[in-house]
Amino acid sequence: MSATLLLATELISRTSITPEDAGCQALMIKRLEAIGFKVEKLHFGDVDNFWARRGTEAPLFVFAGHTDVVPAGNLDKWDSDPFQPEIRDGRLFGRGAADMKGSLAAMVTACEAFIQENPDHKGSIGFLITSDEEGPAVNGTVKIVETLEARNEKIDYCLVGEPSSSQQLGDTVKHGRRGSLHGFLTIHGKQGHIAYQHLANNPLHAFAPILMQLCAEEWCGGNHHFPATGFQIYHLDHGTGAENIVPGEFEMRFNFRFSTELTPESIETRMREILNQGDFEYTLDWKLSGQPFLTATGELLDATVASIQEVTGKAPELSTAGGTSDGRFIAPTWAQVLELGPLNATIHQVNECVAVEDLEKLSKIYQGILSKLLD
Repeated sequence: MSATLLLATELISRTSITPEDAGCQALMIKRLEAIGFKVEKLHFGDVDNFWARRGTEAPLFVFAGHTDVVPAGNLDKWDSDPFQPEIRDGRLFGRGAADMKGSLAAMVTACEAFIQENPDHKGSIGFLITSDEEGPAVNGTVKIVETLEARNEKIDYCLVGEPSSSQQLGDTVKHGRRGSLHGFLTIHGKQGHIAYQHLANNPLHAFAPILMQLCAEEWCGGNHHFPATGFQIYHLDHGTGAENIVPGEFEMRFNFRFSTELTPESIETRMREILNQGDFEYTLDWKLSGQPFLTATGELLDATVASIQEVTGKAPELSTAGGTSDGRFIAPTWAQVLELGPLNATIHQVNECVAVEDLEKLSKIYQGILSKLLD
């Protein structure tokens, strides 16, 4: 086995279902300390994290990632034990192979190779690793970033190892992400007997015309880097379970995935303007999961594109599609942030896997990026 493949299998064999780390970070720390990294273990709540740094000078290049994985689900659906990594037909199978233990292994071996060739490299290299990315994401990356910011330790470049590739390794680099804003709406009516509707007020009936307007609204058309803002309802609650009662409340939960054309404040203002057109009382609460971010240009992007071309022979597509990532916690520090990792076709699925040859290629891409920025 190559060094990258061997480390990936060792990581996958740890049952690190979020927020458990199950010894993955200890494996990484041992390797990083052996090549000169100083490591801080940072424990917040029930979450294990670590911050590692080699060097004291700027620029600071950081690999960011997570050791936790989602549950495997029904084990009978897997062709092999999800936590006993197995190689079949040139692919490594196991939970976390693509998301994102393969990336973590490639990060470590890329650093080992780079430092062997450049023991006195300029700047610094960091690792920002959590076991709280697949869970609530409240005691992981966000807390590490707060710790660094409190002591004015500034990240210049950050590469997140999320599985960004689509059809072949390196064909897509995420250079930004849309923001995510959740809304919790309650329409207040009046409960009553269904046969005496004049004595009741069905909140869904009152809200229905406004609901149609919300679904038809064009919130923004996006821009060169981002698609149009999306509004999606993901939960509705209406009724008491009885057949003869007009419900007194209607609850709706929804989400906006929004571009840099909008802010949470502008979305909230527009939402209330539409709601206020209706003949009903309501309450509305919000939860912001992340602001949109974008690295449109810069040294990190140039180095990443060039390294991918050198290893794969093709230039990547730049994309902001997909869900949120921990990059949303790092970008507000004014760091340049990109996401680059293996194919995402099997992530969170049964029989998650990564191509064995892609692991070594990914390590070489990461090493190339280090060389272009810190050699």
